[in-house]
Amino acid sequence: MKKTIYLDDLRTPTSGDWNVVRNYNEFVNIVTEIGLANIEIISLDHDLGDDAINEFVYNTMPNYTIDYSNISEKTGYDCAKWLVDYFYDENPTRLDMHASYKKQNTITFPKVVVHSANPIGSANIMGYINNFLMNERMPQTCIRVEIAHTVEPKLNILKLEE
Repeated sequence: MKKTIYLDDLRTPTSGDWNVVRNYNEFVNIVTEIGLANIEIISLDHDLGDDAINEFVYNTMPNYTIDYSNISEKTGYDCAKWLVDYFYDENPTRLDMHASYKKQNTITFPKVVVHSANPIGSANIMGYINNFLMNERMPQTCIRVEIAHTVEPKLNILKLEE
């Protein structure tokens, strides 16, 4: 049976048999351990950690921009980029493969969705994954979804300024 991975530093899904990971390193470790061919679906959050949450609240929400230089932790976007790099590390011949050959020789790659509340971060992740899928001549299936969840208590989530 294929596995499912849910990346989020605060939320925990209330249904399904998700392998919950809280940060970039845990994500890399579990994907490497399980292997891409054994993963059915990956659901990504964008903002992981206090810096990313603060960037979302103070910059993304009011200005519709993300300044990644304000974020010291790796985000779900970093996980998406790593996932694509990992695929090509495992399948280097696909980098030089002609498009018509890719169409005839489809890949095994997990379905990736995004459950982040951050619309700009979500769009960045979806765009990255969908561009990868398009280049691999696969349907662009990365979408934003809602997954029922609970929120883990965490002190000092936001450094609120008065």
